[in-house]
Amino acid sequence: MSLKSRHVVLIVGGAVAGSEVAFQLARRDVCCIVMEKNDRPYGKIEDGLPRWHVNLRRQEEKKIDDKLAHPGIHFVPRVLFGRDITIPEALDWGVSALVLAVGAWRDRPLPLAGIDAYIGRGFYYQNPFVYWFNHYLEPGFSGPEVKLADGAVVVGGGLASLDVVKIIMLETVSRGLEAQGHKVDLYQMERRGVPETLEEFGLTIGDIGLRGCLLISRRPVEDLPLAEIPEGATPAQAAKTRATRRKLFQNFLDKYAFRYMDRTVAVGYLAENDHLAGLRLAAVEIKDEGPVPVPGSHEDFAAPLVVSSIGSIPEPIPGVQMNGSLYRIRDLRTGEVEGLDRVFAVGNAGTGRGNILVSQKHGRLVSRSMLEHYLLGATSGYEEILAEAAVAARARVEAVAEHLAGRTPLPAEKVAAILTHIKGLQDRVGYPGDYREWIDRMHPPSV
Repeated sequence: MSLKSRHVVLIVGGAVAGSEVAFQLARRDVCCIVMEKNDRPYGKIEDGLPRWHVNLRRQEEKKIDDKLAHPGIHFVPRVLFGRDITIPEALDWGVSALVLAVGAWRDRPLPLAGIDAYIGRGFYYQNPFVYWFNHYLEPGFSGPEVKLADGAVVVGGGLASLDVVKIIMLETVSRGLEAQGHKVDLYQMERRGVPETLEEFGLTIGDIGLRGCLLISRRPVEDLPLAEIPEGATPAQAAKTRATRRKLFQNFLDKYAFRYMDRTVAVGYLAENDHLAGLRLAAVEIKDEGPVPVPGSHEDFAAPLVVSSIGSIPEPIPGVQMNGSLYRIRDLRTGEVEGLDRVFAVGNAGTGRGNILVSQKHGRLVSRSMLEHYLLGATSGYEEILAEAAVAARARVEAVAEHLAGRTPLPAEKVAAILTHIKGLQDRVGYPGDYREWIDRMHPPSV
């Protein structure tokens, strides 16, 4: 790229939202720098989407690769924003704009005081749990270790919790069959379902010594997010959608042979020998103020494994104000971050529950693993949602472009100075300067 007077935009995070913003700006002759904390930029497509989605992952990773290989984009892997470089440092470089596309990697805490002391000892959160499942078969894996067990409890009710349930059932059933001398392909079982797989050997869940995991949700089945109620729906349309949700959930329940308790919350936990041993559960009533525990309904439920899957939130970044668990955004239509000039946020980092934004739909799709679409079969509608997400990302691009339109492009010497900083960061981690060469070198092994 020739050095000339131009705008330079730093984008933190190279997954779906970050790569789209970078690509669209680079097409407009903006010099883009994409900083990524990992070796690869795929985000939850790689680490949050369960590994049985082989073709989908390959397809979406290729889209990201094609965008980030644009000659106007400088990729910088293995840089943790907020630690290796701070917002003030980045802005002091003189970049025209800073875009936070960091996603939502922090699990929403399970609201039981003291339970986090048992992380890794019978208790896990969704994000490290799914990461373990996706990578533990890789040679040299050094990530979180999970001691899988039958009779686990999953706390959730959203789409991600259904994937956690699916992981537990597929893993425990495949191990149970292997113990009896039957080798099964986990991906085939995911497609066929647990009962059909067991039937091939003339077996049931009980025959291989399993009882299955339990999913608890504070919401009733008809409120689970398996189908969207159209905006402005009539009462009849809303009722039809709720009926569809019940049918879809029953199909999922039948296919993966787990257990379910709705209108139930965890109000305490059981511990034994420094290990989490179960949860104290209570029934709830759904009132205007939300689910309310029913007095006297407490019941202790022993479980060797508990996984909390109640949502993901962005990691705090020093200098970025928080609005609860989300970044404080001045205007959701533009993504401008409150209190910081030239700083924007895209995707899950800036949007929240209740904001009807296409980008939120996409973030939810990726981070909650798109289960509702897979329940609907091969024509999942995922491509349509992805197209909507691209439109939303382009809207954010337009907001940044509008911001840039009112500012003088950086002089060539300033562009050169910024790129010198970037070259130093790339050299430090051994990045060769060519995205395709790097990504080929860093491609994960098949599992």
